[in-house]
Amino acid sequence: MEETLPGAPTDEGGERVILHVDMDCFYASCERLKEPVLAGAAVVVGMGYEPGDTIGAVATASYEARAYGVESAQPISQALERLPRMADADAAAAAAPDPADAGYYRPVDMDYYKEVAAEVKAVLHDVADTVREVSIDEAYLDVTDRTAWTVVDDDAGGERTLAEGFARHVRERIEREAGVPASVGVAPNMATAKVASDFDKPDGLTVVRPGEVAEFLAPLPVLDIHGVGPVTASDLAEMGIETAGDLAAADPAELEARFGSRGREFHDRANGRDDREVTPTGRPKSLSRESAGRTDDEETKRETIRTLAADVADRARSRGAMYRTIGVKVVRPPFDVNTRAESLSGPVDDPDLVEAVALDLLTEFEGEEVRKLGVRVSNLSFAAEDQATLGGYEDVSAAGEADETGDTEDAGEGVTRRAVDGDTTLDEWANEGDPDAWRERRDRRRRGQVDLDAFE
Repeated sequence: MEETLPGAPTDEGGERVILHVDMDCFYASCERLKEPVLAGAAVVVGMGYEPGDTIGAVATASYEARAYGVESAQPISQALERLPRMADADAAAAAAPDPADAGYYRPVDMDYYKEVAAEVKAVLHDVADTVREVSIDEAYLDVTDRTAWTVVDDDAGGERTLAEGFARHVRERIEREAGVPASVGVAPNMATAKVASDFDKPDGLTVVRPGEVAEFLAPLPVLDIHGVGPVTASDLAEMGIETAGDLAAADPAELEARFGSRGREFHDRANGRDDREVTPTGRPKSLSRESAGRTDDEETKRETIRTLAADVADRARSRGAMYRTIGVKVVRPPFDVNTRAESLSGPVDDPDLVEAVALDLLTEFEGEEVRKLGVRVSNLSFAAEDQATLGGYEDVSAAGEADETGDTEDAGEGVTRRAVDGDTTLDEWANEGDPDAWRERRDRRRRGQVDLDAFE
């Protein structure tokens, strides 16, 4: 049985435990991760703010920027009127904006945001067996098998549920391993968990226990009910329905007559009823583990990689996954992200190979200080298929498996090596053949002296 995390269930059955994880101003949080100096400042991510640009919109605004009336999807010209650029501010110039009322504008860097999102998703897939990814910054988790609504004493002399402790652990792991804040809602169903995650932003944690759902929802405006938009809220107001409590008490037949089947759905959700199951959006594309800690000691780095490699390989095996790509992530201070990877000519389930390849990839960063290390396996296969044994692979040219496009999750970060030399066997990867010859070919490939077309 898979090891459980803090807040593991002590009884069988009971209400479902659903988490809704919503990243706070995700793009702006990513920019702050890239530039720590932006912490606490008003940050706007978008396009069209450079002089001469005529078209543009806000993608994300931090809460500090929102205080000035800047909102997502807003025309950038309007955002600049409400919050001038810090680049244009000058406290000494009478006509220039005051730096105290200016913000930092940054362009959308989607490749970078996907990289951070992949780290968040790695945590989510590790802590829950069922994950539904709604978007790049939002997901539902069914953690019923990992925790419970059992009430226990807390350290402050009060009480909490095991589910609350589990959710706090998830939120802290996201912050620690991905470096960005998240708000988490915990409830016995999806609709209420969604409302709960929005209740106490940013970096919030709201727990709605079974039996308390209707009471929690009642005073909220109808616009907070999942699925109710501004137009519907306006229509409901015409019917004298302004709060979730009003909606819960309304005649469901009248709601259905006005809004169709959605009316009945609104009524159920306002009453805390939602029997939808968290259905996964698909199997994970990769599995990874990371460990933070600044060091320039080579043995410390190697030992960290060994530990991470063993953990990742164990997770893959526990999920019945084989992998074709093995990679490392090396973050140099302050936040210089580098990824390196090797693709094999077929899927494997081999912990020793994960360690050997990861350690070899790490050698490129010898003598350098790092602040975070990670190991990832990707190009996962869950099919019940035969895997090749060590030394049993055909060369890449024969198999026609050279991957020129690579793993999309690694795109945009560092230089990624993808092809295995046609005459390289996995014996050599495991240092049972001629590792020096393999490294020589590797170095030639880095210098561009190997024609990748030869692998096709």
